[in-house]
Amino acid sequence: MKYALILPDGAADEPIPALNDQTPLQAAKLPHMDWIAANGRVGTVRTVPAGFVPGSDVATLSVVGYDVTRCYTGRAPLEAVARRITLEPDALVFRCNLVTIADGRMVDFSAGHISQAEAEKLIADLQAAIGSDRIRFYPGVSYRHLMTLRDADWMKVEATPPHDIPGEPVGSYLPAGKGSDVIRSIMAKAAEVLENHEVNQVRRDLGENPATAIWLWGHGPMPRIEPFRTKFGLTGAGITGVDLFRGVVLSAGWRLIEVPGATGYLDTNYKGKGEAAVKAIDEVDIVAVHVEAPDEAGHNGDVVAKVKALERIDELVVGPVLDKLRSLADWRIMVAPDHPTPCAKRTHTDTPPPFCMAGRGILPDRATEFNESAAAESDLHIDPGYELMEYFLKAGRKG
Repeated sequence: MKYALILPDGAADEPIPALNDQTPLQAAKLPHMDWIAANGRVGTVRTVPAGFVPGSDVATLSVVGYDVTRCYTGRAPLEAVARRITLEPDALVFRCNLVTIADGRMVDFSAGHISQAEAEKLIADLQAAIGSDRIRFYPGVSYRHLMTLRDADWMKVEATPPHDIPGEPVGSYLPAGKGSDVIRSIMAKAAEVLENHEVNQVRRDLGENPATAIWLWGHGPMPRIEPFRTKFGLTGAGITGVDLFRGVVLSAGWRLIEVPGATGYLDTNYKGKGEAAVKAIDEVDIVAVHVEAPDEAGHNGDVVAKVKALERIDELVVGPVLDKLRSLADWRIMVAPDHPTPCAKRTHTDTPPPFCMAGRGILPDRATEFNESAAAESDLHIDPGYELMEYFLKAGRKG
């Protein structure tokens, strides 16, 4: 049996007046996802357990089959795995966003989706100015970076994701709890370094959002994740443009497939991801393709971009993968957004997102299309979310 999992990050949404009170999934032309729904099953899945923040880290781990109440240690640790960063036992790793704060408010959690070259210069200069034997900054992609802090295992810091507070006064959301004074101090020193940095002077001159600050969050020690092959007896491969899912892939013991032009943004190489997935189907038992674009559109509040991203995923990823699988005898495919990122809210919610699956042994229900409404009408609602993977792999199979 061959399996394919497509994760359109943040694809689920809410009815939008500009779309005649439809969601982006309803408004988009998605013939391949609709085929899966019509020839298989749709349902909803609670990817975020009670008490957890609805982040892509928690939700994606759930979709891939892991109980986050047992294995989750934070978002940044997964990204550290992606970058092959090793932590000392007393260390924590933090996600380090380059952000734009003006008049005390979170203007832009991505600093205008700052370019790679600009970001690397800023992170290098932060390391030179603030870095030490205890503190180290690691460059990532665009606005997404990491910071490690030694002698930190005693800390009990609470931190808010910056994408959860667009336009909000940041004073109410600064790190709190035991040891938070250390984190606030690092953030304050970084703001001093960044304020008049040459990169930001150029960005201001060009009318672009400057990276005026860093925002530290998503911290924890290294994750504790059982290899997927040990858990389910299957080999796997993953394709993505973001470090978070790279970390999930590597932590699960899957092969990481890098695709040129996979940016983790709206301009990602959809076609390349689809082609890489088709090739990987011949090489492993399960291939997972993660596409960040719908989530980014949701955070931007860009309805048109979200619809377009979904249509490109359907055409250039789901379509080729489905065509490949249908040429085989034994196969299954699942499309499963990790969480909603409603354009109106511009942040994640914990509402159970829809999924659809089809293939050998999966008996069709009455759905004819893939969207939130069709899934809500189904009698298939999976909770806890980590059970979705076992259902996908084993439901309806004998033995």
